[in-house]
Amino acid sequence: MDRIDEEAQQPAPPVTFTGRKTLVAAAVAVVLIAGALLIRPARTGDDARPPGPSERAASAVGLGTPAAAVDLTALVADREKQVTRHPDDVASWAVLGSAYLEQGRRTADTAWYPRSEKALKRSLELRPAEQGNFDAMTGMGSLANARRDFGTGKKWGELVRAQAPQRWSAYPVLVDAYTGLGDYKAAQKALERLEELHSGLASNLRASQVYRDRGWREDAVVALEHAGGAAKTPAEKAYVLFRLGELLWERGDAAEALGQYEAALRTDPARAEALGGRARTLAALGRGGEAVRDYRLALGRTPLPQLALELGELLESLGRADEARVLYDALGTMTKRGGAHGVDESVVLGLYEADHGDPSAAVRRLSQEWSSNKSMQVADALGWALHKAGDDTAALEYAKKATEPGLRSAEFAYHRAVIERGLGDEAAARRHLQEAMRTNPRFSPVRSPLAKEALEAVGQPAQGGPENLQPRTPWVEPELPKPNKPKPAPAKPKSQPAKPKPEAKPEAKPVPGASRAKAEQAEPERTPEAARPDSAAADPEQEPRSEQD
Repeated sequence: MDRIDEEAQQPAPPVTFTGRKTLVAAAVAVVLIAGALLIRPARTGDDARPPGPSERAASAVGLGTPAAAVDLTALVADREKQVTRHPDDVASWAVLGSAYLEQGRRTADTAWYPRSEKALKRSLELRPAEQGNFDAMTGMGSLANARRDFGTGKKWGELVRAQAPQRWSAYPVLVDAYTGLGDYKAAQKALERLEELHSGLASNLRASQVYRDRGWREDAVVALEHAGGAAKTPAEKAYVLFRLGELLWERGDAAEALGQYEAALRTDPARAEALGGRARTLAALGRGGEAVRDYRLALGRTPLPQLALELGELLESLGRADEARVLYDALGTMTKRGGAHGVDESVVLGLYEADHGDPSAAVRRLSQEWSSNKSMQVADALGWALHKAGDDTAALEYAKKATEPGLRSAEFAYHRAVIERGLGDEAAARRHLQEAMRTNPRFSPVRSPLAKEALEAVGQPAQGGPENLQPRTPWVEPELPKPNKPKPAPAKPKSQPAKPKPEAKPEAKPVPGASRAKAEQAEPERTPEAARPDSAAADPEQEPRSEQD
């Protein structure tokens, strides 16, 4: 045992590698690595480094989701260098055109749209639509929708769907186009197909849009919450927060909407749309000075005609009419500039002309727009312009088209109520004024006070009590002609089948003394019930026979 313990305590001899063994091990390692690379070559996804700005923007553009301003700038610079070096690069031209489009939408600078169209057409020249240049075709459809040329957007989307029905990127284009054209059933079907093919941010955003147009506000909010879960970049999250703020504002939750807009600005400070939304809610909460400041900041970043109209009306409500006039003039300049770049601003310009300009010009402009785009927004604007022009009868038809599909809008309800009041239908006017106040009691700094005044005027019956509701003359029952009752036709007797006659039997010769005994033997015993023959039941007056009989 001592010897074993001593051997265990002795150190093991060191392991030494000769030069020959080292070379053999290195050769084996090289062979194994080479074999692994042959089985599975290296891929771009194997790079553990995070994607760069241009890669992030390219991914967002390809998925139809918002991209950060810095990433878009890097992508544009990268693709411009690529097409300069390789003028025949079909994919790079398509990506560059989509990047130009996203820049235009993010900055509200419509000068990007002609550049986007030029790049996308160059890609289609190198590979025509007949050869399946789907990226460029989808980009052309998105560009048409951004310009509010929804008919052209529909054509491009349907062309992609016809050639590649399983390509999901065609369906967001179709949802936007059908919605702009007022074909809400087709938009619903396109959304259902999109959700079958793809689940992610793009499908959730379109679902929220479709649900909102149908009046399903809770479903729209849930869809946006799902979109927030699918958002990956700060730009995507900020856009979802902005859309949530819009839904909350439309339902009258100004304080909650303000929180969503501020969260969007904290996530992406360059999101100027959220800045405009915050200005709108601040004005509704009575913080007019802060609202004017945010409106001016938003217009400095994104010169949208809608923001200019809202700021002008806010200044007008604050008694600053001269400043409001400057904003209205700027609105006209913005719409002309957008029109030069192919953007249709008929709805905003028509509403401005109806309230602050020439209503007749607004009717002509919006009637032409209605001939191609029959959306709820166009119907509401045209109905309001007709009311301002003095034609309430025609205006009511368009107001119904704007409110009946399901969208819950305080502005639409107010417009319809004013039109109905002009026609003398105070009951309907009262109902829609109450709807406007329930939906969003502070929907406009100019029209909300007018809606409250109108509701107070038509909200109660005439003074004097119920006696004023009684008829002036007593009611007299009218003489109604007596109806001519047709004489009932005589009932036809039911035909009974004829009873067959018994066959005649030959008469037997009577046997003397035996007839009576034979009759008594053949006759059965009668019970009290059987003692009554049918003839007695048929003739109740006949007396029953006695026992002796």
